[in-house]
Amino acid sequence: MKIKSTLIVGALAVALAGCQTGNPYGYSGGPKEGIGTLAGAVAGGLAGSQIGGGSGRLWATGAGVLIGALVGNNIGRSLDRADQAYLQNASYGAFQTGQPTRWSNPQSGNYGYVEPGRSYQSGNAYCREYSQTVYIGGRPESAYGTACRQPDGSWQIVS
Repeated sequence: MKIKSTLIVGALAVALAGCQTGNPYGYSGGPKEGIGTLAGAVAGGLAGSQIGGGSGRLWATGAGVLIGALVGNNIGRSLDRADQAYLQNASYGAFQTGQPTRWSNPQSGNYGYVEPGRSYQSGNAYCREYSQTVYIGGRPESAYGTACRQPDGSWQIVS
């Protein structure tokens, strides 16, 4: 029975990990999010399989998989948010100074740089073109756009 429960938990965990969607910033969730989902689902399912008996055990296992997957996914996603915070800080510095800015996250190994381009006035806003390259797992992903300074001093990416 224990082997059967483990196989069910594993199958559900893999299925849930495959259901992830990308984030609104255009970068995929990243390996930490997938690993977190999978590990959380397995741990939650195994914990749930130890509760109750008969059909109650099956329900507890399913609930454990779902709850574990959600918790694991959020932990993994928050770790990937650290990369986004490094990129955001580097972008702000580059937009402000007009100097290329490099960033790296020693925990994930991901890194990149922001290269500010031409600046110009658009109505009352000060805008700057830029390019950025982010290395995720050693593979570069590049983007180009324009950011404009807001009245509160923050920068908003407009294209």
